[in-house]
Amino acid sequence: MPTVKEKLSSFHVLILIYMTQTGVVIISLGQMLAQTFGLNGWLALPAYCIAVTVNLLLIGLIYRMGQGKSIFEIMEQRLPKALLAPLYLALTAVWSMLACLVAIEYVFIFQMIAFPTTNPVWFKLVIDLLAMLLCVKGVYTMSKASTVFFYLTVWMYPFSCLLFHEFSWKRMTPFFFHEGDFSPMGMTGIYTAFLGFELVMLLFGYVERSAKLMKMAIWANLLVFASYMYICLLVFGFFGFGELQHMQFPLIDMFAFVKFPFIERIENMLYGLLLFTMLSTMSMYYWSASEASGRLFTRVKPEYRGLALVAGTFFVGLIPDTLADVNVWLTWLGIAEICISFGLPLFLLALLMIRKEKGKTAHA
Repeated sequence: MPTVKEKLSSFHVLILIYMTQTGVVIISLGQMLAQTFGLNGWLALPAYCIAVTVNLLLIGLIYRMGQGKSIFEIMEQRLPKALLAPLYLALTAVWSMLACLVAIEYVFIFQMIAFPTTNPVWFKLVIDLLAMLLCVKGVYTMSKASTVFFYLTVWMYPFSCLLFHEFSWKRMTPFFFHEGDFSPMGMTGIYTAFLGFELVMLLFGYVERSAKLMKMAIWANLLVFASYMYICLLVFGFFGFGELQHMQFPLIDMFAFVKFPFIERIENMLYGLLLFTMLSTMSMYYWSASEASGRLFTRVKPEYRGLALVAGTFFVGLIPDTLADVNVWLTWLGIAEICISFGLPLFLLALLMIRKEKGKTAHA
């Protein structure tokens, strides 16, 4: 079990997972639902919530059968290092590149709406430094930072009440799931909006004994689902299906209708606040990659591993030079992460069951 000075409380687990799941994709989620599922596409979100909950229950089974041991200990007790090395390298690559691309996506969008003449590399460099400082401090510091970030961003939801006067149920229409393309890539892209929950597997051993880890993870997912439902329902009723299909960032466009005499372009300020949710997601993925690589490079300090991961992915992240290219990379890495979120727990469950079966045979 990992040696740490402090353990995560239930509340810290809840906020950490919620902030890891919530990402920049929320600004375009309404358009993705409209294009993929058509009229009243927001009603598809409960199916995604159920799928994530099933995945979390599977992870919870691993947590119970493994008696709270870390996933790395479970694998290392049952598999030779020759088989574990490529697995750890693959996990490190996927998690670190996801962290990098999440930041690049944010930077390109921020440049597009606020600083079109500024070189995005400088934005990316500053964000990477912030993420590295969080990552190397460990998961407990990250959880405290995520709690502060949560309080800085959660007020956006009550703030949206200013838009209710433009909301109309008539824009919903009485039809359901008409005129959508139902493309597999579109459905996968929407599921990636929920990703981040699977990293709860790496928190085994980092929580207080009284903290109900999987219960908090499920509650965090329900909180993410409620926030997505609220935002997407508001967007569908604000713009309507026809207009929503052709909007790239409907959430930003919606907040542009809020006017204050003392603030111009308040939607830019709100998008700037999404930096905090992105940092939580980014630092958590980098920390997870550092944990996986640490099983191979045991003599390298976490600070140096984090620095190497951030520096290495920074240069790889310079390859995609448009937002469209970044979205393509994110789609394929998202598919890989979905496979990890389901495949890794199933693999661990098989290892635990094989060990249990051997124990029964020996006892007999």
